[in-house]
Amino acid sequence: MNLPDLLEEKLRDKRDYNTIAFKLNDDVLNKYEGKSFYLKTYGCQMNEHDSENIAALLEKLGFKRIDDYQNADLVLLNTCSVRENAHNKAFGMLGRLKHLKEYNPDLIVGLCGCMAQEVGVVNDILNNYKWVNFVFGTHNLYQLPDILDKAISENKQQIEVYSREGDLIENLPVKRANSYKAFVNIIYGCNKFCTYCIVPYTRGRERSRKKEDILKEIDELVRDGYKEVTILGQNVNAYGKDLYDDYFMGELLEDIAKTNIPRVRFMTSHPWDFTDHMIDVIAKYPNIMPSIHLPVQSGSNKVLKLMGRRYTKEEYLELFDKIKEKIPNCMVSTDIIVGFPGEEEEDFLDTLDVVNHCKYDNAFTFIYSEREGTPACKLKDNVKQEVREERLQRLNEIVNKYFLENNKKLEGKILPVLVEGISSKKNMYFGYSDTNKLVNFTSDVEVKPGDIVDVKITNSKTWSLDGEASK
Repeated sequence: MNLPDLLEEKLRDKRDYNTIAFKLNDDVLNKYEGKSFYLKTYGCQMNEHDSENIAALLEKLGFKRIDDYQNADLVLLNTCSVRENAHNKAFGMLGRLKHLKEYNPDLIVGLCGCMAQEVGVVNDILNNYKWVNFVFGTHNLYQLPDILDKAISENKQQIEVYSREGDLIENLPVKRANSYKAFVNIIYGCNKFCTYCIVPYTRGRERSRKKEDILKEIDELVRDGYKEVTILGQNVNAYGKDLYDDYFMGELLEDIAKTNIPRVRFMTSHPWDFTDHMIDVIAKYPNIMPSIHLPVQSGSNKVLKLMGRRYTKEEYLELFDKIKEKIPNCMVSTDIIVGFPGEEEEDFLDTLDVVNHCKYDNAFTFIYSEREGTPACKLKDNVKQEVREERLQRLNEIVNKYFLENNKKLEGKILPVLVEGISSKKNMYFGYSDTNKLVNFTSDVEVKPGDIVDVKITNSKTWSLDGEASK
């Protein structure tokens, strides 16, 4: 049994790591043929991609994926710990599974992902959820076959959570969610330690994959006909700093663009690591999409300092203006937290000032959510909940206004849209533009998921666009 340790998770000492090729033991291949699994994913794109690896591993063991957890032989929750809401949803699902297991004692239940790295969560599982069969963390996903096999054969709860990240594991099997868009990890972990964020503890220190392994994976996706790749990292802009002396995110973006995959996206960016070279590369290559997620979190220098964000309001706005100036038609989205401990009305007004300057195309807005073990928990919290809710409402009214204004500017324009499918409610095709706008459209000719079609925008809404395929 291995249990998480918050002090160990905080450490960022310099340690070498190796790149290891994954190989599944022959004795577990198809061992559970005829069994089914249900996999529930919470959280970010990194978790979604982890679930693609998990699904592939389980299928290698012989499991078949189904969409009804009540009829599955194995239920696995891949969890998120960034905000309390995702945390509560996962425990709510465990409550439903407890009742299900009372009627079906042979049901196998597992929990993995970021919540598994939290000391409080694992202690809760040990004390109050003894019926959960196994738990593993973010650093040893590749050990799922052995952990599952041991949980079943020994009929004893298995807790295997490593507090320290280990070697990078390449060649994990992957079951892609579709055949035209793919996630590709380029860096794991985060060294920023924003005071409100649990991710550096749950995901470990920054570790970059070798450029050769990344480019090989993308070359294979190109050969398989994929149209879009999103390169992922908790702080994607920090790529290469732990591995190379002269090869970083800008250089990698350029090499990925040269693979000629039609669309390249990336997330999530930290403004501190967003370089001029990156901006120049994005502007140079038309297959790097002009859509950038640039979290600001707050517009107040006081609050930004309390958050440990490492930039000022003025530095952020300078970067934003540079991006908009150099990258034609670039759309920028952001993350904003309201009600951080110590936030006064004037601090919130500074945030609104940033929003009014940037006029974001999209924004993910949140009330501050305390995460156990983070430095922000120790700050004096003088912001009442009703104040937080009122500020969030005021913020959302303003960002929504700009969403609609920006979308209205696109009426009459022709946008390239990557088709995702057909909306059954509207009997229209839907997909996303190069600037990551949701577009619902009609077409006189048949199109299919994975096609990139030109769509003339005929109507705009706050959250989407309507159009018709250009003839």
